[in-house]
Amino acid sequence: MNATVVLYALDEGVATITLNRPEVMNAINADMRRQLIVALQRAKTEARVIVMTGAGKGFCSGQDLADVDLTKPEALARILDEGYTPILKAIYDCPLPVIAAVNGAAVGAGANLALACDIVIAAQSAVFVQAFARIGLIPDAGGTYWLPRQIGFARALGAALLAEPVSAAQAAAWGMIWQMVPDAELVGVVAKTSQQLAQGPNGALALIKRALRTSFDNGLDAQLALEAELQAVALASADFREGATAFLEKRKPNFGR
Repeated sequence: MNATVVLYALDEGVATITLNRPEVMNAINADMRRQLIVALQRAKTEARVIVMTGAGKGFCSGQDLADVDLTKPEALARILDEGYTPILKAIYDCPLPVIAAVNGAAVGAGANLALACDIVIAAQSAVFVQAFARIGLIPDAGGTYWLPRQIGFARALGAALLAEPVSAAQAAAWGMIWQMVPDAELVGVVAKTSQQLAQGPNGALALIKRALRTSFDNGLDAQLALEAELQAVALASADFREGATAFLEKRKPNFGR
């Protein structure tokens, strides 16, 4: 029987997904990949917000090399295609807000798993490391996609080539993450943020994600047309009617659950 290496909890609309191999800093093996995609799919159907974090002192140390046959390069390529791509797409395409609560080191594929999320909140002691060059590899798990878009080409290239740790404070200053908080405040800040999102207009939040993610591939005319299209959807929603009514009545909106 496979060990439970991904924990799942649902509370007040927030699904918390915890990578649970603390003895190896939550290194990703085949079981974790399988269980993570199941957890993400489950959360999509029953939650309003997803929080991803790591058990113990670290977020994720990346791919567990002990779980890969290093004598067969094609095996690692297959893992990326069949194991990581579905997870990253599930996060990227998820209509729900996805928060990464980075409680410690996020290394290699672990760093890029966090950076795939919509909002990254990191403890002050956390670091992000594109460690791939240290073992003769290139950044994967979406790293070459997220980094240039988040921190610009020069910083992305430096982070990838030098493979040096980027502190949570530096990551926040560069725009790699949303927020750095003192270690003792991480749980509370993540809880407050996730509840704010859980009580928000989920349909509009999904449309916001879609509009912003699509903007990287659109010219101005196409993006303006997309905004008009998606705004028409938002204007026709029950959440907009409730939000507008609450504004006029000077009360807090009660968006549908």
